[in-house]
Amino acid sequence: MHIKHRQAKILLIGEEVDFVKNIKKYLHDNLFLVRSIAPEKRRKIDLAEILRVDAVVVTSNQQKSLEAISCIEQIRSYCQSIPIFIIVRYGSEKKAVAALRSGVTDYFSDSYVTDDLVSSIKNHLHDMTSVFELYGRRKKGEETGPDLVGISKQIKKIRSYLLQVAALDSTVLITGETGTGKELAANFIYWHSKRRNNPFVRITSSAMPEQLLESEFSGQQKGAFPGADSANPGKFEMADKGTLFLDEIGEMSAAAQAEILGILERKRIHRPGSCKATDLDVRVIAATNQDIERRVKDGKFRKDLFFRLNVVRLHMPPLRERREDIPVLLYRFMLEFNESFGLDITGFSEKSWFCLLKYEWPGNIRELRNVMEAIYINHPFSTITFQDLPVPFQEKFYSRGFKPKNERDKVLSALFAADWNKSQAAQDLNCSRMTLYRKMAKHQIVRKRSMRTQFFDLQCDA
Repeated sequence: MHIKHRQAKILLIGEEVDFVKNIKKYLHDNLFLVRSIAPEKRRKIDLAEILRVDAVVVTSNQQKSLEAISCIEQIRSYCQSIPIFIIVRYGSEKKAVAALRSGVTDYFSDSYVTDDLVSSIKNHLHDMTSVFELYGRRKKGEETGPDLVGISKQIKKIRSYLLQVAALDSTVLITGETGTGKELAANFIYWHSKRRNNPFVRITSSAMPEQLLESEFSGQQKGAFPGADSANPGKFEMADKGTLFLDEIGEMSAAAQAEILGILERKRIHRPGSCKATDLDVRVIAATNQDIERRVKDGKFRKDLFFRLNVVRLHMPPLRERREDIPVLLYRFMLEFNESFGLDITGFSEKSWFCLLKYEWPGNIRELRNVMEAIYINHPFSTITFQDLPVPFQEKFYSRGFKPKNERDKVLSALFAADWNKSQAAQDLNCSRMTLYRKMAKHQIVRKRSMRTQFFDLQCDA
C-alpha cells in the first residue's frame, strides 16, 4: 500500500476568536492540518483525542494565563511525549517559567504569529514524521533493518541509547516482560554494529536437553560419539566474528550456565573428539523476562555469570507504560498484514479503536501483533470493526477485568457493551437514562459510524 507524504496535524486551543483564526490560517498556509477548539472544551479532551494529532498549540490572551497552564497540565497527564507550544499575548519571565514547569515544549510571547513558531513545530516533529515516512517509503524486499517502532519518550531514548551501544563491542543484558521486544532490540544492536555482515546466532538454552549442551554449544568432531557421522560446528563457533544472542537466560539450567560461563571465560571452544581448540571472537547479547537479580539472590542463577553478562544493561518497558505507541504499532502491523494478506484495510470503527487503545496489553507488542493477525484471518472489509476482533479478545475486554479509568471511558464502555442501547447502558452504569444523556452531553459522546486512525485522512476543521 502506497502511503503519501503525511501532513502534521495540530490541535489548536485558543481563547480569542480573531487571534485563533489568524494562527489557524498561518499554520494552514504552512501546510499543517489544524483543528481548533475553545478552551472551555478542554475538559472534554481525552487520550484518544490527543493521539489523533501530532502537536498541540495553546494560546492565551489573559493576564494570568491560568486557563492555558491548566490545559497544558491536563494534556501532559494524558501524554508525556506530545509536543505542546504556548503563545502568550501578555508575556513575562514569570509566565514563561510557569509554562515551562507545566510541561510545554516551547514558549512564545507575541501578539502575532511568526516563522519561529512554525520552525519550532517542524523541528520537534521531525523525528516522529521520519518514522511514518520510513514506513511509507519501504518497498517489498528492501533491507531497512529491524524497527523500534514508536514515538514515545521511552522508545526514542532507547533507540538513541542502542545506537550508542551498537557502536561498541560490549556484552549487553536486556530485561523486560514477555513480548516487549527484547530480541528486536538485540537485532537492532546487531544491525547497527560493525559485526552486521557476520552471523547473528540465537540460543534458547532453556529448551536444550542437558546431554546435548556440549555439542550444541561447542559442536562435534566426526566419530566423537556413536551417531556423530560428520563434523559440525556449535552455536558459538557459528557466531564467530558475529553476535550471539542468549535468550531466556533466567531459565537456563545449572549445567547450561556452567557450560556458557566456561566458554565466555576461555574465549575458545573445544569440539568433543578434537585435539584442537578454536579461539572465538563473539559479541554476546543476553535477554531475560525474569527478575535476574532475584534469581541470583535465590541461588538459581550463577553470580559469576550474571556479572559477566551484566555489562551494558537495557530494560524494555511494557506497552502499558508507553501507550502513545499503540496507534503507531497498529499502523505498522496494518501495513504488514495488508501486504501479506493482499488486503487494503484503511482504518478502524470507533468501537474497535476504543478497545484497542484502552486495553492493557499484558502480552505487550507480541499480543498486539497476534490480535492484529487474528483480525486479518477473519478477513475484514475496508474498516476493522469490533466484530472483526478475536472473540476471546472481545470477551476479555468486556469482562470484569476491564475497568475504565475515567467517567468518559466508563460511559463509552457501557454504550459499546450494550451496542448503544441507552436503557441497557444506563442500567449497567446504575444510573437513569436522563443521567446517561447528561453524561454523554458533558463528554460530547456522539455515536459515529466509523473512525479512521490518526494516520489516514483525518478531517480537520476548515
